[in-house]
Amino acid sequence: MGRYISGDIETKLWFAVQPSDAADRFGVTGYQPETLEYWFQEEDLVSVENEINSIADSLGKYKDLLDKFFNEKYAYNDEQLSKYLQVDEKETKKLLREYADLELGIKIRDCIKENGECSFSAEM
Repeated sequence: MGRYISGDIETKLWFAVQPSDAADRFGVTGYQPETLEYWFQEEDLVSVENEINSIADSLGKYKDLLDKFFNEKYAYNDEQLSKYLQVDEKETKKLLREYADLELGIKIRDCIKENGECSFSAEM
């Protein structure tokens, strides 16, 4: 069972890692009927890019390690990833959340740059 984002960008939220309101951190708060609705405009691009940079900075060396790990693997478990990253499982979950949000932020940024805006729904 997964939760999806649909609209100008299409993606799946990471199961047990990423909440439905993950896009809130990029400067626009979703409103909640049965889904969270987002509408990013060109003037939101700066806050989106700032948050992308902030996440990349917080990931530090782990961004490259996570990129490499996920380019080589299609399935994993927390224990396996923890060993690969050489951190405990609690830290692994934190890093995964940041990494998943970074991926979402990049999709939002690219959509705004391509279309001048980006709107989508995130399932609850």
